[in-house]
Amino acid sequence: MKTTTETRNYRSEMNDKILNSGFRDFNKFFALDNKAYIDGALNAKTKELMGLVASMVLRCNDCIFYHIDRAITEGATRQELYESFNIALIVGGSIVIPHLRYAFDVTDQIFEDNQKK
Repeated sequence: MKTTTETRNYRSEMNDKILNSGFRDFNKFFALDNKAYIDGALNAKTKELMGLVASMVLRCNDCIFYHIDRAITEGATRQELYESFNIALIVGGSIVIPHLRYAFDVTDQIFEDNQKK
């Protein structure tokens, strides 16, 4: 697995490439996606945890990384992440288990990286 820094850098570089491609529909979607996760009736942390559950059920590791990273940035604890992982497992069933493994790995890496700072 790439390091958290490598994953963040790759996402940033590719997002810049997409958003600067001149195809405006990409920009519209990215803006809509970004707006969905800001504080509103639900706080940003809760929304990131919801995004995490959906990403696990949909089996998107890139999305799982992003939502774990954002949820931790928004103050999510391990226990909150674990409960979110469990909801994904209940909703998605055993097909989610490989992504649960990935989520545990990512969670450990991000918390370890944050402790080093």
